[in-house]
Order: sequence, then structure tokens, then C-alpha cells
Amino acid sequence: MTIGQRTLGVTSPLDVSALGLGCMGMSEFYGTGDEASGIATIHRALDLGVTFLDTADMYGPFINEQLVGKAITGRREAVQLATKFGNERRPDGSRVGINGKPDYVRAACDASLQRLGVDHIDLYYQHRVDQTVPIEETVGAMAELVEAGKVRHLGLSEASPANIRKAHAVHPITALQTEYSLFTRDLEDEILPTIRELGIGLVPYSPLGRGILTGAITSEDSLDENDSRRSAYFPRLNGEGLKANLELVAKVRELAEAHGCTPGQLALAWVLAQGPDVVPIPGTKRVAYLEENVGATEVDLTPQDLTALEAAVPRDAVVGDRYGDMSSIDA
Repeated sequence: MTIGQRTLGVTSPLDVSALGLGCMGMSEFYGTGDEASGIATIHRALDLGVTFLDTADMYGPFINEQLVGKAITGRREAVQLATKFGNERRPDGSRVGINGKPDYVRAACDASLQRLGVDHIDLYYQHRVDQTVPIEETVGAMAELVEAGKVRHLGLSEASPANIRKAHAVHPITALQTEYSLFTRDLEDEILPTIRELGIGLVPYSPLGRGILTGAITSEDSLDENDSRRSAYFPRLNGEGLKANLELVAKVRELAEAHGCTPGQLALAWVLAQGPDVVPIPGTKRVAYLEENVGATEVDLTPQDLTALEAAVPRDAVVGDRYGDMSSIDA
């Protein structure tokens, strides 16, 4: 199977695999972390041509970068490595807050390089915008990392159109990472036109709606007791929100059966079909789910298929905000 490549960014282009791998859940948030399973999944991903790996210093915290670093030992040249800074956490897991101060940017990068065991990061994101620091100052510090050879390309995550423009004026931004799926399409109004005008690629996280679009979540009890998706922080996956949203998933399942694929593959194929500048990073810590996701790259959707999917899951039909607290999302 050849999944091919796509290019993120125009002014500062980065060639990556057409499908990436989100590594967060290997260490935290979605049930108990499992380093051995995570490393095995990354190795299988690389064997299948999924070479665009996404992590962040806050995942774990810190241990996910260490896991990814172990997994790519001896295979670094085959990998496009992305990590993030800005959601500051202490070693005990407690949260400090969002930090975009230049001194912190430099210190966070050095710490990430050490944990990953590499001499450069291919794509370095500001994880969340610090509303107390002008983004020009944060990106200015990030640009210094490029000049120093520690970072090759810069990215933003969950940034508003205005801040994307300000950042891009300081240094070319290669990619914007934000949530995008059949369940989350609000970025189509302003953000997507902005980044396409500027020649910035899109890296959708949670392209499967945090797993609900795979059909594997049928009730709250489908998730481990320590899975954060069971909390009020994810209202789409709880209570009345979950009940209503599962009805939408049932429609996706019907279309998938007619197409001869799984619901998750159909939903992921929809994201892949949104343009050659779109590279989704579905996350998993299991080889079987990785292989299922890779299968989405072989699902060809016609314009009629896309229309049918969008009719089955109208933009305003999804119940619940994507986070219970949206205050950290730049608007």
C-alpha cells in the first residue's frame, strides 16, 4: 500500500505523508497509556508509509515525546516530526497555563529536542495562542529557532484568522493544526479561506470526532473509566449530546456499508478529500486501528458521495461544543 505524500505550506513547504499519526493517546487522556503498544504502532506506521508523527510536550506530560523519540531511533531520516509548546504543565501533570513568552519558547524547544533525542524538529507549533503575549513576539522567538537550525518549519494550533495573518507576517507559517471532521466544520467559514490565501497547509486533529465517527463508541460505557472523553469536558460524547450524535453516526455507518468500508474510513476519506493541502492526523495507540485508518487512503469519494455525507451530517446537527471550556481557543 502506498499512501503517497502531500505538501504543507507554500512559502516554507514541508513534504509529509498524506496521512499522519497523532501520538497523544499513547501516553495520556484516552485511557491508560501503553508505551510498548505505542512504539509498536509507530513502527507499523512507518512501515506503512505514515511518516508524519505528531506529539507535544504537554502529553504525559513530557513522556509522549520520550516515547516518540524511542520509537524513531534509527529511523529519524524517514520521519517528519512535529511537536508543540505553549500548554505549560508541571511534571506532576498540573497545569500552569498557556505560555507564549519568548524565553519560554526557547527553553521549551531545547527540552523537547532532548526528550525526543533529535537535533531538529521538522514542524514546531504554538499549541495555543497566549492572549497575554503579542503573537509577533512568540513567532519571533520561533523564527530564531529556525535560524539556529533547531526547527525547520513553524506552525500554529487553534489560531484565529487575525493571529494567523500576524504570525505569517513575521515568519512563513507552514501549517495550521485545528480540529476538523464531519462533526467540526466551523473553520470552513473564515479560517480555511485565510490559510489558503496565505498558502498555509491544514493539519486536522480529531478527524474522527475523538473516535465517535468510527462507530466504536456506542455509549459512555464504551470508554475506559479513566478516559477523559467520559468527562464533561467533551459534551459531544456525554449524555444527550452523545445520544443525538450517535444518530448521525448511524447515518455514516449506512453510507459506509454501501461503500464497502468502515464508518471511520469513510469519515477520514471525507477529510482527505477536502484538498491536497489537508493532512489529517488521526490518533491511535493500537496497530489494528492504525491499519484501518490507513485503509481510508484507498477510499475514493465522488462529488455525489461527498454531498451525501454532508447531507447525512449537516454542520449544525452536531449537539454540544467540541470542548466544555472553549476559553483556550483563539477567536
